[in-house]
Amino acid sequence: MTETPQDDYDTPWKEVVTHAFPEFMAFYFPAAAAEIDWSRGHDFLDQELAQVARDAELGRRLLDKLVRVATHDGQERWVFIHIEIQGQHDVDFAERLFVYNYRLYDRFRRPIATLAVLADGSVSWRPHGFEYRLFGCQVGIHFPIVKLLDFEPKMDALLPDPNPFALVTAAHLLTQRTRGDDAGRYAAKWRLAKLLYERNWDKQRIIDLFSIIDWMMRLPTELQRTLWQELEQLERNRRMPYITSVERIGMEKGMQKGIQQGIEQGIEQGIEQGIEQGIEQGIQQGKQLGLADMLLHLIERRFGPPSDVVRERIGQADSDTLMQWTERMLDAQNLDDLWH
Repeated sequence: MTETPQDDYDTPWKEVVTHAFPEFMAFYFPAAAAEIDWSRGHDFLDQELAQVARDAELGRRLLDKLVRVATHDGQERWVFIHIEIQGQHDVDFAERLFVYNYRLYDRFRRPIATLAVLADGSVSWRPHGFEYRLFGCQVGIHFPIVKLLDFEPKMDALLPDPNPFALVTAAHLLTQRTRGDDAGRYAAKWRLAKLLYERNWDKQRIIDLFSIIDWMMRLPTELQRTLWQELEQLERNRRMPYITSVERIGMEKGMQKGIQQGIEQGIEQGIEQGIEQGIEQGIQQGKQLGLADMLLHLIERRFGPPSDVVRERIGQADSDTLMQWTERMLDAQNLDDLWH
């Protein structure tokens, strides 16, 4: 039996869809968005969705969202959003959405709208439903899809479009267009990054959008380093320290992850040492792990992937030393500046 791939819930899709859900719907599913009464707000039901997801092995999903919205006729609806980011078609995709939909309906006894965004590279693959028939009985689902490839002829219109998902779509298409062309990808990524500063968006939206652009448009280490230097200079000129805050977000996530790991270790130790003492030790260990993860993340951003020697040095350092090194990253031009 093959092992079910794990979900990749750490992708930047999560943040940008969460913080700009009305714009997501307006750009990709305008007819559905027009039926929603946005003045009544919307709620993400991640815990409820997780309960359903645990009951089934449904393959790799980069993002699933269950959202509660209200329609203009006053009725409440549960909208299930499924985003699939992949480079080739999946023969089980439509069946998987069918299974998810009926499990959600069984759980909540409410109408569920399943919507799908397809970002694969196949022009012809367009799954839109799943059904089967037996002895006169017909069961199935038909769902609307959006194919990102269909926006390719509209590239010139995407870049000035004020909807943030126009920029996300452009980043996806430019990533495909510049595959194998590092210089072309660098130019496209730099162009998109500069566009972020020209929009009247709040800081969090800019950070979220750059995160997904950075995640899609991978560059070789040297070009990535050059891009960061250009961005830092652009921020200084505009006095808008936004995009470089992505590094700080990574630092915070690393710290939180390390603390959580430390607490779990502390609970295990607490069985033998006493719960309170074990958890306290675990928190301290977690802080150290978080600082180490944070520093490695910054080093990779600024100077490229850290060597085994660097990783060993960081792994052996105490929390105070790690904090000093992390603070030095703000001004360090190379690793020698960091250590000394």
